[in-house]
Amino acid sequence: MKNVELKTTIEEYQLNELSPTDRHLVELAIEATKRSYAPYSNFHVGAAILLNNGAEFMGCNQENAAFPAGICAERSAIFAAGAQYPDVPVKTLAIAARKPDGELQAEPVAPCGTCRQVIIETETRFKQAVRILLHGTNKIYAVNGIQQLMPLSFTEF
Repeated sequence: MKNVELKTTIEEYQLNELSPTDRHLVELAIEATKRSYAPYSNFHVGAAILLNNGAEFMGCNQENAAFPAGICAERSAIFAAGAQYPDVPVKTLAIAARKPDGELQAEPVAPCGTCRQVIIETETRFKQAVRILLHGTNKIYAVNGIQQLMPLSFTEF
């Protein structure tokens, strides 16, 4: 047997340490949490993406009593952008969430497995890593590409 060690590099920031572009995207993700429809989980998630052409899109989770019929914030933003600009890569994705009491999450919130797979597909399709910003009021994590969050990913290769 041989042990294999996988390493992840995560940058940690405070909101005021982000570039103006990244800070703006995080603020859009926070705004998107207010548009979430989450009557079952009370976990309101918002996402914002920046495309290579400068276009911005927001998404939020939309729940449904038939749970599989809902959609996560990350996928709603990515799919909305794809519907408008099908040939433009996603440059950056920001994610934020609110607790049931309405307060923003203190710790960074990461995408679910399904959303991670959609991000992998997006990166594979455009052959470009997506910068991912995970907001928490205590800190913001930034990763350069989904491989940092999901190193053994399922791809077409």
